[in-house]
Amino acid sequence: MSTFSRRSFIKTSVAGGLAVTIIRPYESLPPLEFRISFLSEVSLTTGDNRADMAFRALKPFSKQIAQAIGKKRVVLKPNNVSIDIPLCATHFDTLEGILEFMKSIGKADQCIIAESAAGGPTMDGFSNYGYMKLLQKYPVKLVDLDSEKIEMMHVFDEKDFKPHAVRVSGVLLDKDCYIVSVARMKTHDRVIATLSLKNIVLGAPVKDIGFSWSPSRKPGTVNDKPIVHGSGYRGLNYNLYAMSRYLHPHLAVIDGFEGMEGNGPNRGTPVDHRVCVASTDWLAADRVGIELMGIDFAKVGYLNYCAQTGSGTADLSKIKIVGEPIAAHIKPYKLSDNVEKQLVWMNPA
Repeated sequence: MSTFSRRSFIKTSVAGGLAVTIIRPYESLPPLEFRISFLSEVSLTTGDNRADMAFRALKPFSKQIAQAIGKKRVVLKPNNVSIDIPLCATHFDTLEGILEFMKSIGKADQCIIAESAAGGPTMDGFSNYGYMKLLQKYPVKLVDLDSEKIEMMHVFDEKDFKPHAVRVSGVLLDKDCYIVSVARMKTHDRVIATLSLKNIVLGAPVKDIGFSWSPSRKPGTVNDKPIVHGSGYRGLNYNLYAMSRYLHPHLAVIDGFEGMEGNGPNRGTPVDHRVCVASTDWLAADRVGIELMGIDFAKVGYLNYCAQTGSGTADLSKIKIVGEPIAAHIKPYKLSDNVEKQLVWMNPA
């Protein structure tokens, strides 16, 4: 396994504020003497209105986000693992709050909402969840990633220890796109929890138009998403980590207004939590999300792999919380019924 370069964050003062430049893991790092370590910032808001919570969570990063976007296309990636189960999907209000924020920094006209839904036609999911109403209020487009450009990647499969080709979204790999993961706080039946990173990596593999898990599936159509699961808990944890080098959000927004516990990501039960997390360090955001869910971080394989290889900040002592304190809003989530089986990744193969 090749370890990839440590993401570097450079802190400079600009106009009395803090400007942060993020260097992607696969880009060249500056000389050691110019690298400055600093506390990653994560915003934590609470309240009774999803849209307002998302807007307020993003406000501390206004200048930084506007500068990072520049002229890039902004891709808001919701988590629509199913097209007809509202509890498992990104809520309309969260997207509206983010679009209001983008409008406040002059970037709303650069936004698209893009997804490759796992369980059926992406556009059906957009319609079922009310996203079409956003078109009436914002200059945003709805995009089915299954209909856009694709690229090929290779992933690991634990059954044969060989690389397997998988088609992934070219939009989510495009260097001219600013990727926003609009995730929902949920437990998971294979990797303990799903937050901002997994939303991007598992949303990237595409399926043929006409594919569905229902009997209406168009004959001959295939879905590449199962390939990334790697035939087991070890395979999926490793692939999430390995693919994160190229597939990761530039901005993480995690909606925990109503989370999902138990047998997530689509068969769990609701948790009235009323929190929202945002950060330009996706790993720091996911780390805070795990803490808020009362989950032992050591059990989440793919995020531990990312932490060990410097993909972001996972040490809570090095994460500055802006807004509400974590300790006041921890709500333990019930884990999946098969949690003990999931932990096989912690043992030698």
